Amino acid sequence: MWFFFLLVARCQSDSDEAVETAGEVSDVGIVGDETDNVQDFGDENFPSAPGIDTICVFPKNSAKLVTAGEETELLVGVKNDGESSLNVVAVKASVHLPFDHRLLVQNLTAQVFNNGSVPASTQAAFQYIFAVSKFLQAGTFDLVGTIVYEIDQHPYQNTFYNGTIEVVEAGAFLSMESVFLVTLGAALLVLLGLWIHGQIQNLSKKTKRAPKVEVGTKTTDASMDEWLQGTAYTQSVSSKSKKKK
Repeated sequence: MWFFFLLVARCQSDSDEAVETAGEVSDVGIVGDETDNVQDFGDENFPSAPGIDTICVFPKNSAKLVTAGEETELLVGVKNDGESSLNVVAVKASVHLPFDHRLLVQNLTAQVFNNGSVPASTQAAFQYIFAVSKFLQAGTFDLVGTIVYEIDQHPYQNTFYNGTIEVVEAGAFLSMESVFLVTLGAALLVLLGLWIHGQIQNLSKKTKRAPKVEVGTKTTDASMDEWLQGTAYTQSVSSKSKKKK
């Protein structure tokens, strides 16, 4: 474990100032993507130099929450185990969709260091402040951060962070995605309640008693008997009554 971890721990406790190690890092300039210096290093990829390690920490922000349209701070730690001093030129980053890094969401503002020297066998921390677009929808995105440096006038770069960040809306308690999920959940609960109500009604109908069928003595209307006299029906009835006697 190298000394930078101790510095980061101190930074995440009570101090709000940038952490600096041997060889104070000063004269920091923040420029936009249109600056020539940034363009020189932004459009080309360089190899990593041997003996150079980098690390990234979000001070007081372990959840890596990034508020859209507001500045977010991170610290880039550089450890130089090489034989020569290095000079940090710039820190840059970009936001991508998490399932495919070829889909670029936003190129973030690069930060140039006018005096970012890190001697051999030392380490230093560099502050990088960025802001995603205020129009960026809340959700999970991937942040790719790169530090560009020179050793003996040769450019190199290291990727200090390649992971997820959670973008949240400024001043909003619920994101649009959260509102949609809550609305969908409420609609599903209403549909479930209606289905249960219908099932209960069907069950209650099935359990109702069947209508009573009254069984008693059969009475024959006198006028009907007159019509049936002399027919086969009256003869069969009379023969049955005789048998019973």
